Amino acid sequence: MIRCLITDGSFSLNETRWMAHVAHWIAEGVELVQIRERTLPVRELAELTRKVLRLPNPRGTRILVNDRVDVALACKAHGAHLRDGSVSPEKFVRPGFLVTVSCHQIEDARKTTGASFVLLAPIFKPLSKEDHRPVLGTAAIAEFTRSFPIPVLALGGVNQENAQACIDAGAAGIAGITCFAL
Repeated sequence: MIRCLITDGSFSLNETRWMAHVAHWIAEGVELVQIRERTLPVRELAELTRKVLRLPNPRGTRILVNDRVDVALACKAHGAHLRDGSVSPEKFVRPGFLVTVSCHQIEDARKTTGASFVLLAPIFKPLSKEDHRPVLGTAAIAEFTRSFPIPVLALGGVNQENAQACIDAGAAGIAGITCFAL
């Protein structure tokens, strides 16, 4: 099962706690860390990305930058995450560079050409933010995986109690903020 930690946007509030949290999950061997710090200016985001890339990484966790392919490439991160409405992922296909994309309905799958993974959301009611989009449920995971050849990570309200249901429905893994709370 692929696990993708998405950071919670709190870096500027408590850098020490934020770095300790990310370092913990990298040491635990999560497969992906998505740096999602939307309020940081570009230079600070690049500095943060470089700090994360310098953390001990014994299990090869891959580091992605949310919505800033330029920062990911400049810092030599492992990839980038493109949220809904971003540029097509096929523009960034490079050997070894991961591109994940958000999908909030099955119809969004047309926009996934070139992506490494899809983060399909919200599967359940999100725990970390208010989201007015309809909950998709695990049936959407099954439908998506039957219709499209790209691996799906379940996002939105995923926790220890329901993660296995996502896997059973066909998800390659889970992604989130709250499911990685310490």
